Amino acid sequence: MKTVLPYLLSGISVGGQYALIAIGYTMVYGILRLINFAHGDVFMVSGILMVYLTATGLPLYVVIPIVLLATVFIGFAIERIAYKPLRTAPRMSIMISAIGVSYFLQNLVLYITGGLSKVYPAIPFISQSVTLTLFGVTLPTTKVATLITPPLTILLVIGLVLLINHTKIGMAMRAVSKDFETSQLMGIKINRVISATFVIGSFLAAIGSMLYFTNYPSVVATSGSMPGLKAFVAAVFGGIGSIPGAVIGAFIIGICENIIKGLDLILFKAGITHKMLGLTTFSDAFTFVLLIVILIIKPTGLFGEKTTDKV
Repeated sequence: MKTVLPYLLSGISVGGQYALIAIGYTMVYGILRLINFAHGDVFMVSGILMVYLTATGLPLYVVIPIVLLATVFIGFAIERIAYKPLRTAPRMSIMISAIGVSYFLQNLVLYITGGLSKVYPAIPFISQSVTLTLFGVTLPTTKVATLITPPLTILLVIGLVLLINHTKIGMAMRAVSKDFETSQLMGIKINRVISATFVIGSFLAAIGSMLYFTNYPSVVATSGSMPGLKAFVAAVFGGIGSIPGAVIGAFIIGICENIIKGLDLILFKAGITHKMLGLTTFSDAFTFVLLIVILIIKPTGLFGEKTTDKV
């Protein structure tokens, strides 16, 4: 238990961070039937903004709201500039535009940073390290960010579900998700709904960015690629278009990924193996193997609904 518990706790924390990114993927797909490939890069840009704004000497209580607002604006601008003009274009055109935005953001950051890794600033309270005892087991020193990520993620998801189920904009989102064309004919302002979806997704990505880079403080132009891909896999695994599915899928992937990272040590301490097998190497591969398996067994994901197209 002493060996497994730190990896389990870390997995739950990382899963919460993936969940905050995955919600952006699943919300956009639920309304536009579009995979926003630039979403992981919005997450990365939020980290870079924090680095540079902190370097100006502004206090963190000013920097954090600016970063959140700037990330939201970037998500809104991407939708208006890259996706809105292609609303009636073939789906492939929109996908190519999304990939183009992703590479644009990566290369822009690469140009600004000169390709150098930037150190994410320490955020008081969540960057502090504490020693935790669970079930009589004293864990290694753990950052507060790791401990607060799961409850914070759950609170944000509950707030989002309440917004979708009990507000006018949430009702509009649900209507557009069910039938885009009919919603438009019924007078729902489609552009406003889509913009709200990108704003919410970008805001959650910015929160996830702060939690993620507090634990992994090196930020480069490609820092959003792997978390973004894993969050996308989580959304597909849970059933893309389903917010609870994306969150549960993210937690499962985060836990499994971290257990695999510690599997060598767990097996060695249990006396099952007598040397390290190098299984940590396969922690990232597991995520994509899981995607292949779930697409073969249940293409709609764990909580995805089957859709029937009328001929």
